[in-house]
Amino acid sequence: MTTIDDVARRAGVSASTVSYALSGKRTISAATRARVEKAIAELGYTPHAGARALASARTNVLALMAPLRPDVDVSVIMQFVTGVVTKARSHDYDVLLLTQEDAAGLSRVASGMVDGLILMDVEAKDQRIPVVTQLRQPTILIGLPEDPQGLSCVDFDFDAAARLAVRHLHRLGHTSLALLGPPPAVLERHTTYADRLLTGYRAQCAAEGLQPVVEATGSSHTAALAALDAVLARSEQLTAVVVHNEAALASVVSGLHDRGRRVGEDVAVLALCPAYVAESQSIPITSIDIPALTIGEVAVEMLLERTGAPHAAETRLLAPTLHERQSTFPLEPPVLT
Repeated sequence: MTTIDDVARRAGVSASTVSYALSGKRTISAATRARVEKAIAELGYTPHAGARALASARTNVLALMAPLRPDVDVSVIMQFVTGVVTKARSHDYDVLLLTQEDAAGLSRVASGMVDGLILMDVEAKDQRIPVVTQLRQPTILIGLPEDPQGLSCVDFDFDAAARLAVRHLHRLGHTSLALLGPPPAVLERHTTYADRLLTGYRAQCAAEGLQPVVEATGSSHTAALAALDAVLARSEQLTAVVVHNEAALASVVSGLHDRGRRVGEDVAVLALCPAYVAESQSIPITSIDIPALTIGEVAVEMLLERTGAPHAAETRLLAPTLHERQSTFPLEPPVLT
């Protein structure tokens, strides 16, 4: 009996490509479709009716893979989760949450358990991508890998956000600034949001003629203070700090105070974080809001578009918006004597 694997071998493609050619759930090239159809005709392959019915069955469940690593801020992750779950429920879908770090179990979950997948914490060379591209269900990435391999992506525009932060501080007159960035482990994994943040920060500093001081910042109080001391030691005239580590922000603010630096008067602080984090500090922090809820909602909308019919791959980046509060100020020009 001829199988879909026999057809795939004859056509020189994967079994999933044969499945897409039969179901029309994903776009494939005309040349590839012709090879598949020729192989089907030559082998006399007929898809099993029961298998076709199973493949087209809806579960009304979506899978969200959000790895809970030791170095992630769970409260921020849960904002993305809330956005996904809330939007999914509005479409009468439930969400299966996967918290493992690797691709183990993705194929099992996708085999009849869910209608589509959303992957978070995407790395530049993410090992999960080759796995999900072989699944019949559509997948949306929250993040921008180096090669999405035909998958659609959504995320916040971290590159543009970093550039906006530097431009804003420089226009206020600050020429000595530093970035207290994500934890070292996040940078070592090349999680894509962190890579794009650093790229944008360094590029805008260069455009403004500024020295790009960067320090990876751990999330604990001790680690945050160590990072703060490191940038203060490297730049004695420091007047502005950009913080992109929600868990470390309070420690940075209190640490500046303890070191005789008044936030909003001696040192400007601008954070990339959710609005509620910025507003809950001892002094309200000027911030570029990370719209985690909205990103989760958009990911669901994109996924559901692809569960009903083939859609071309696309990337959606949410533009940054700056909210000025009490922690930033214009730097007075020096008095000439």
